[in-house]
Amino acid sequence: MTTISVTVNGKQYTHDVEPRTLLVHFLREQLNLTGTHIGCDTSQCGACVVHINGVSVKSCTTLAVQADGAQVTTIEGLADGATLHPLQEGFWEKHGLQCGYCTPGMIMAAADLLKNNPNPSDDEIRHGLEGNLCRCTGYENIVKAVRYAADKMSAASVS
Repeated sequence: MTTISVTVNGKQYTHDVEPRTLLVHFLREQLNLTGTHIGCDTSQCGACVVHINGVSVKSCTTLAVQADGAQVTTIEGLADGATLHPLQEGFWEKHGLQCGYCTPGMIMAAADLLKNNPNPSDDEIRHGLEGNLCRCTGYENIVKAVRYAADKMSAASVS
């Protein structure tokens, strides 16, 4: 066992973990943060995307020990209390989900995209989400949802 200390969604945790424990399993099983989904365990689908120190990573191929000392943000950490993050609101308003399984990873990847490119073109949105798969939507409404969030975040920064 290895002891790790990690801040997840602003809350400090110290836990013993097996060195081979994947971050996605640590989040879901030890911290009960089940918004991060397990899709493929091979880094292909993106359902497990979280942010480590502000950078999106696939938690199914990241060991929990690699997050020792880091700041981790999961889908549960994006909202501000009862106020949805603009991306969460965008996926709701623009119907960017159907079954919803890929949605947490899509939103987390899109949040990283918008942090680095606050006004992406539709092609840049598609490129930024290439590592995330959706079997339901055909992606059009996902792009609209990210565009909605980008517009809303841009308007808020001007105000």
